[in-house]
Amino acid sequence: MNLLWLQASGCGGCTMSLLCAENPNVFDTLADAGIRVLWHPALSVETGAEVRALLGRLAAGEVALDLLCIEGAIARGPRGTGRFQMLTGTGHSMMHWVQALAPRARHVVAVGSCAAFGGVTTAGDNPSDAVGIQYEGSHIGGLLEPDFRDHAGLPVINVAGCPTHPGWVLETLMLLKAEEMRAQDLDGYARPRFFADHLVHHGCPKNEFYEYKASARDLSEMGCMMEHLGCIGTQAVGDCNIRPWNGSGSCTSGGYPCINCTAPEFENPRHAFTQTPKLAGIPVGLPTDMPKAWFMALASLSKAATPERIARNAVSDRIDVPPTLRKPRP
Repeated sequence: MNLLWLQASGCGGCTMSLLCAENPNVFDTLADAGIRVLWHPALSVETGAEVRALLGRLAAGEVALDLLCIEGAIARGPRGTGRFQMLTGTGHSMMHWVQALAPRARHVVAVGSCAAFGGVTTAGDNPSDAVGIQYEGSHIGGLLEPDFRDHAGLPVINVAGCPTHPGWVLETLMLLKAEEMRAQDLDGYARPRFFADHLVHHGCPKNEFYEYKASARDLSEMGCMMEHLGCIGTQAVGDCNIRPWNGSGSCTSGGYPCINCTAPEFENPRHAFTQTPKLAGIPVGLPTDMPKAWFMALASLSKAATPERIARNAVSDRIDVPPTLRKPRP
């Protein structure tokens, strides 16, 4: 399969994350899967006239385009012209090239939350009128129409995340290469279910503290960050704590709350990322699928039953109280 990667309005962080793929690395993985990178703006040696010629042949259908990967949101401004972001030397905007190439591609993949939903690029007043490839925030219909489908009948595949996990990108591409991705393999926001059917909460190293509602109050402390520090890993999709970055890293394992970066409109939470909004002392964002009354009852019981070890360690930056030693029974 031929792959073309375009970088639109964004920070390039998803490419940086992709380069963190290890054992094997991204280049070996793609080569072994039979995926040929026609061009990537940061990783390919071709430039100038070579790239312009390639884009022309792709748009004309002279070169097969199997996988079109787009990183970053699409700037539609000013006034719908897309000229806030021109593809240098081509005389056309990035918006033009995406609109021209998407119908030619066998599959279209939005890499990262900016490309999927608009993401951080659209935060605040969105002066560039940026938008996702097929979504505008949580609303279907972005740069491409809601009913856009690729040659295999799939919508734009949203490998969301800020940045997205390298494993999510590579696994998606390999599934497409093997023709093993169907519409039922995508969730309601067209995210691949192999990671979107998990919650960030699954495998979180702070789960013991969560069980007893033993909460941290400062970022340096070990306790659960849901009650006071804005963590919404119990609502956010992603297997971040099951297959962490670089084999060991994730936001919550690093002591920072999950901000639900795989979701549309995460960039505008209407409060500080490290603040938990509450109503009458109760967190507004409750765990997915959990009724408020049950959560309140469980939280009250859990707090009452919290062992001293967990309560003390929750507000410490290291383990103050180790687990009790128990002798084996004869």
